[in-house]
Amino acid sequence: MRGQRTDRLIRTAARFLTCPSKQLSLTSLAEDFLVSKTVISDDVSIIDEAFKREGMGGISVDRGRTGGASFLPKMAPEIHDNLLNEIIGLLNSEDRFLPGGLVYYSDILFNPHYALRLGHAMASMFSEMRPDVVMTSEVKGIPLALFTAHSLGIPLAVCRFRNRASDGSAVTVHYPTKNGEVRAMYMGTKQLERGKRVVIVDDFMRGGSTAAGMLLVAKEFGAEVAGTGIFIVSSEPQDKAVSSYKALLRLDGMDERQPRVSMWD
Repeated sequence: MRGQRTDRLIRTAARFLTCPSKQLSLTSLAEDFLVSKTVISDDVSIIDEAFKREGMGGISVDRGRTGGASFLPKMAPEIHDNLLNEIIGLLNSEDRFLPGGLVYYSDILFNPHYALRLGHAMASMFSEMRPDVVMTSEVKGIPLALFTAHSLGIPLAVCRFRNRASDGSAVTVHYPTKNGEVRAMYMGTKQLERGKRVVIVDDFMRGGSTAAGMLLVAKEFGAEVAGTGIFIVSSEPQDKAVSSYKALLRLDGMDERQPRVSMWD
């Protein structure tokens, strides 16, 4: 009996982790494991406590007719800070700071070991807003945005800087950059629907023109922007094209001899 329950707990937990923010039917779980719904409810309570102790989030149970439960990722503050301090330790290496007020981080965002956890951290900031879609722009923001969308259990929509025939028909917006250049941004018409709640995720913000372009795309589709999340925000310039956003990290002192990445306040 002990072995059967251990097996059932592990398999049930795996289903929650594989499909975060997606509701699983308790009735279906009971039928799959040939036990009563009461037994499954007890199992879910055990898994919920384990997830909370690990600082991963918790299980939300719908007590209505559907009797469903879903794992809602919510990174605990201690786990969040430990992750960002680990990333900060990597980014503050002198050879990562590049000319033009930039820092090299592609190897971090394209490494699933980091991108998965960063996506979890980003999703934790927006999970209560109940978004329908995560939006980003190509290219470096895609891994972070994809894992954010995975944690939230919603699809990802990607804005492109060059229209592709494989994307089908597209909506085009033009937006100004800080240096006065006007750029174009494209979004396939099948990626976003009117009235959807959107979370914008980007890898880096200096002046904020790219994020502002994505805000225009969302507006053109008639979507509602629930929030904007950035991996790294440069402290300069202080005036951004986007007035409201959240960030994980801040880049300071690129005009000085000792630039530094720190945690966003």
